[in-house]
Amino acid sequence: MAPSTTTDAPFGRMLTAMVTPFLPDGGVDYDGAARLATHLVDERRHDGLVVNGTTGESPTTSDDEKSTLLRAVIEAVGDRAVIVAGAGTNHTEHTLKLARQAEAAGAHGLLVVTPYYNKPPQEGLLRHFTAVADATGLPNMLYDIPGRAGVPIQNDTLVQLAEHPRIIAVKDAKGDLFGASRVMAQTDLVWYSGDDVLNLPWLSVGAAGFVSVVGHVVGTELHEMIDAYRAGEHGRALEIHRRLLPVVAAIMTRTQGAIAVKAALNLLGLPGGGPLRAPLVEATPEFAARLREDLTIGGVKVPEDVIPEVAR
Repeated sequence: MAPSTTTDAPFGRMLTAMVTPFLPDGGVDYDGAARLATHLVDERRHDGLVVNGTTGESPTTSDDEKSTLLRAVIEAVGDRAVIVAGAGTNHTEHTLKLARQAEAAGAHGLLVVTPYYNKPPQEGLLRHFTAVADATGLPNMLYDIPGRAGVPIQNDTLVQLAEHPRIIAVKDAKGDLFGASRVMAQTDLVWYSGDDVLNLPWLSVGAAGFVSVVGHVVGTELHEMIDAYRAGEHGRALEIHRRLLPVVAAIMTRTQGAIAVKAALNLLGLPGGGPLRAPLVEATPEFAARLREDLTIGGVKVPEDVIPEVAR
């Protein structure tokens, strides 16, 4: 693992599910990805990054693109941040291939999403996640997101999966704080908020940190929230939470997350603010204008007349 990990935060504390920058011709911008990763780690206090997750538009990138992208990010920041490779698909054999590919590329861990669309029963989830954990020597973070996958990882299933030595964490976008609290009390699974709307509530029930989307633009502030809460400065953590509400609302509640965060990166002149791959589309000028206002209200310094990074 990368040097920033601890037993109670095995993937670090402040991670962002990183977008995949694309060039105007539709190809992956590997240099842009390296620059964005460097910015997030060195300027925005990220302990780790998730590469090839759904915010990275992984359903639209090829296996070769995933491998090259992962290697580019690892080369840029892998010596000072935990690099977690998104490997989950709705086909177990394909997921095993991506997991092994990520290990060969040098990833520090895997993010494995619930198989989506085909809605397997819990026994199918047990077999799927166990097979992936058996396939490599890497630690696994399960990604529980029933809103996209169609099925939750039920609490009893999580308790069973926790017995596997390489299934060590959960990225939670299910929002069942009580159920997760019970699983945390029964197992050694480490919890990460996978829903920026609930970042502070998750800390209050024992989460180690965040796998964020808004961290692209407010990673430093989110890390400060974690630090404040862990230091017992709960009022300070609450103040940060409330100050960031306009940013979270703008990026997480009005359109698809990758669309919104790429629009934000474009406003800030950072790598990653370029095109999206179909079926996603670029933000409208009206959305971008409102986004600028909300980012400013939330304390993000948005420069005037910035030249988009992709156009430089």
